[in-house]
Amino acid sequence: MARPRIVATDLDGTALRSDGTISPRTANAFARVESAGSLLVFVTGRPPRWMTYVAEATRHRGVAICANGALLYDLHTETIVKAHLIEAEVVEEVVVRLREHLPELTFSAEYEGGYVHEDDYRPTGLDGKARPSGPRVSTATLTSRPCAKLLALHPRMDPDELQAVVHELVGHLVTTTHASKHGLVEMSAHGVTKASALAALAESGGVLREEVIAFGDMPNDLPMLNWAGTSYAVANAHPHVLAAVDHVTAANDDDGVAKVLEKLYG
Repeated sequence: MARPRIVATDLDGTALRSDGTISPRTANAFARVESAGSLLVFVTGRPPRWMTYVAEATRHRGVAICANGALLYDLHTETIVKAHLIEAEVVEEVVVRLREHLPELTFSAEYEGGYVHEDDYRPTGLDGKARPSGPRVSTATLTSRPCAKLLALHPRMDPDELQAVVHELVGHLVTTTHASKHGLVEMSAHGVTKASALAALAESGGVLREEVIAFGDMPNDLPMLNWAGTSYAVANAHPHVLAAVDHVTAANDDDGVAKVLEKLYG
């Protein structure tokens, strides 16, 4: 394989270890990408406020597509340079429609500069990192302004099942996806995905999709993996992802992304 002009990788569950850290081996592989003149792009569901560690661990290399494509984030300056938001009236309509059919849902919202959640919104696992970082607000306040990402949490439903139901109910208003082992669905502005943001970034640099390699592990990575010229899943990926990609590398805890990049840039 020729060296790609863009290396795009998801973070949690893909390039990051299960404890959320970047291994020295992976950090070194990222450095090789930039040293060779290729563009390193982190394409993540994470909001910018969760990127400080990544910026420091990678010595502020690359750029980041955050919130599943809604925000383009400059890791060198740690600033948002482009945003595609869900309009406030759409946020309100989505919440009303979903709660009418799934009354147990609770919501949170990521804005360009912050995060809020309803009082009963209680995610677990990695998703639980979000709860302490934002204030509790009423539903009316949460839906009162545009947001980068709207999240809906169900206490019991399987994430694949929940995502399918949410898409059926509001897929004409927003883009729905998930990246959790719990009943958590993430929504972006209609048409905004990891792929749409990556394609726009590539086009701005005159890069063809055939010159892009992408790595991922969860359903929110599927648009990007399907778009990229070469796609890899890590061995621990969701079954739908494993079935969709060109290649499978080692698991995230075994430096799967680094192993591929070392062959390309070694």
